[in-house]
Amino acid sequence: MTMVNRRQNTEKSMQAMFFIIATASITILFLIMLFLFKEGLPIFETVSVRDFIFGKYWYPTSDPADFGIFPLIVASVAVTAVSGFISIPLGVMTAVYLSEIARPRVGEVVKPVVELLAALPSVVIGFFGMVLVAPFLQQVFGIPTGLNLFNASLMLAFMSIPTICSISEDAIHSVPVALREASVALGATQLQTIVRVVVPASLSGISTAVILGLSRAVGETMVVLMVAGGAAMLPESIFDPVRPMPASIAAEMAEAPVGGEHYYALFATGIVLFVFTMIFNIVADHIAHRYTQAGEASL
Repeated sequence: MTMVNRRQNTEKSMQAMFFIIATASITILFLIMLFLFKEGLPIFETVSVRDFIFGKYWYPTSDPADFGIFPLIVASVAVTAVSGFISIPLGVMTAVYLSEIARPRVGEVVKPVVELLAALPSVVIGFFGMVLVAPFLQQVFGIPTGLNLFNASLMLAFMSIPTICSISEDAIHSVPVALREASVALGATQLQTIVRVVVPASLSGISTAVILGLSRAVGETMVVLMVAGGAAMLPESIFDPVRPMPASIAAEMAEAPVGGEHYYALFATGIVLFVFTMIFNIVADHIAHRYTQAGEASL
């Protein structure tokens, strides 16, 4: 009985510890959200929500000041969309190659290298895009500047690919071998097995990988601050300079006087970014569940 009591007490202690940790995480998130709304909502006493979100001009230091963040929102959406268009196919296909096609020795070498890329600091990636990629784009495409939307999307894709590849590879590798053997036994080729059996069975993990990879791109600050161009204007092409919301907050927060309209406007921009990220995660999670159910039904 003593051993049983000790085991029960240990389990209760572990449950209490995990509950405290989970509660602390939720509490910290709630306090951050509370502070964000407290510092951001005062701007709407002088600027309407409609003018703030859909205004096309961001000149916080002019007289009178313009606090329209629509170009910042468009820039964030465009940079995330283009980076996802690049990173999702490359990350997933690399994961399929490492798990299903490459020899074990190749996978043992390539996967640690890919995971090591995820540990690169964002400032290093931004410096790479600013010093090497920007002049290359400027020379090849004959554009006025290489610091633009496309450069920022490339760097964000470079940051997202390791996360998407690593998690997707684990998800694909966890598919039971019996499914592969059954597909081959029915006469399917390796490509047919991958497309019709392995990928549908691992869609849940692949979707999670995509969500985590793009979530990093949505809120990234340093890279877009260094290589996006910093122009608060609506882009007409992927080679135009832009300023996403995180870059605008990081660039101007040190210059905004505490308690001023500019200060409140930057925190209100943070509120919009917070809501934007939350909506993105909800939609991505819904899509992940939908494709997971579709994959299970196809099996």
